[in-house]
Amino acid sequence: MAELSPKLSSARSSRRADQARLGSNRVAHVVLILGSLVMMFPFLWQLKMAFSSQAEIQAIPPKLLPGELRWSNFTEVFERLPFLDQFWVSVAVTAGRTIGQLVLCSMAGYAFARMSFRFKGVMLALILSILMVPSQVYLIPQYQIVQQLGWLDSIQGIVAPGIFSAFGTFLMMQFFKSIPAELEEAARLDGCNPWQTFWKVVLPVAKPGLISLAIITVLASWADLLWPLVVTSSPEQMPLAVGLATLSGYQGSISPGVLMAAALMAMAPVLILFVVLQRRVVEGIAFSGLK
Repeated sequence: MAELSPKLSSARSSRRADQARLGSNRVAHVVLILGSLVMMFPFLWQLKMAFSSQAEIQAIPPKLLPGELRWSNFTEVFERLPFLDQFWVSVAVTAGRTIGQLVLCSMAGYAFARMSFRFKGVMLALILSILMVPSQVYLIPQYQIVQQLGWLDSIQGIVAPGIFSAFGTFLMMQFFKSIPAELEEAARLDGCNPWQTFWKVVLPVAKPGLISLAIITVLASWADLLWPLVVTSSPEQMPLAVGLATLSGYQGSISPGVLMAAALMAMAPVLILFVVLQRRVVEGIAFSGLK
């Protein structure tokens, strides 16, 4: 009996610890659920407004659910905007910037991480100093360059300033530094030149870094507003973000339900992309944050 008492005492202590852990987990789950509901409320309210009539939106007290699903808000978006044209402009701009950054930033990052050349430190300092300057400072010089090239109000005019970034270069440089140098030495012993070492050996290993850079670039390009707003003038050449901004300028003559419907359609591609690539998106954000 004297031998069983410590075991019983240990079992009771373990049971109490499990119950306390279970209780704390339940509290954490309740807090997280309440937090997620608070975070989701603006999106759910936007969804409700997109399907509501003007009278239902202005009703006091406000109704939580629309009386009848009003699909005309979505069709009216196509009457107010060249929505499909702007959608394909957004796709082209996002694809062009993403491909450009993957190619140029990975090459620049590899050069700064692995190669030796004159003024390397000065050039790296100049590139990184761009991160400390607000992007609005470059607005006028970029506009003058695009104007001289004759690219105003065109897709290439929107894409060009975004195909390279100091952040992307820094991100890829940090990733290339983490790759073991023995891998490149083995490639050189096998007869690879610097380009073959980069393209066939190092770049496949850098796939997580490339995915992170691609995700960040896609999200930033799809939502970019300031530069496309400056460089475009015709509705057919505007991306969706600028189209929504011009649509919101019709305040008083357009229903808030139409604005919410347009915003929903504009964010749908990014939302679908996030759902499909959710694990990659979280890994990419975590990776870029660690770097």
